[in-house]
Amino acid sequence: MKIDAPKLLKDLHTRPFKDILYEEDPELELCEVIDSDFSHETLEKVRLSNMVLKNCHLNQSHFARIDLTDVYFENCDLSNANLSQSSIHRVHFKNCKLIGVDFTESRFGNVRFEQSLLDMASFGHSKFEKVIFQDTSLINADFYECKWKKVQFDLCNLNKANFEQTSLKGIDISSSRFETLTVSLVDLKGCKVSSHQALQFATLLGLVIKD
Repeated sequence: MKIDAPKLLKDLHTRPFKDILYEEDPELELCEVIDSDFSHETLEKVRLSNMVLKNCHLNQSHFARIDLTDVYFENCDLSNANLSQSSIHRVHFKNCKLIGVDFTESRFGNVRFEQSLLDMASFGHSKFEKVIFQDTSLINADFYECKWKKVQFDLCNLNKANFEQTSLKGIDISSSRFETLTVSLVDLKGCKVSSHQALQFATLLGLVIKD
């Protein structure tokens, strides 16, 4: 599946993240933020656009209703950050730590999570369109009652992920791994799985398979 990458200028000037701390309408754009620490800070309705963040710490920060457009994150820590009710478009997270991040009630479009940690992340009641999870850990991630279109899981760890009230029709999880999933039979219908995963589901359903 092809998705739109963040639209970024080649030469971006460097700014510290704290530049938005005291702004009435906090916004950063057309810049690069490197080695910035914004942990435990609280700001709402932040807007980040056309920018790059590398080696930044935003863990346990409160950024509810953040607007991310054309943003590239690399080697950033957003663990336990509150990014609920956010708008996230043309965003790439690479090698990022997002353990326990709160993305509930958010909208994702043309987003890639690559080689990242999203264990215990909350996506409940979110909407996805053209989103790729690539070589990413999603252990105990919560996708409760999500709506999605063109979502891809490539080589991910989905163990103990929760897909209750979320249809997996058309979703391909065949290259990913798990021991158990929380999903109903009706929502599993149409999901693309490997032969090994089919046996796993059959075992979880209590079926006895005989050759």
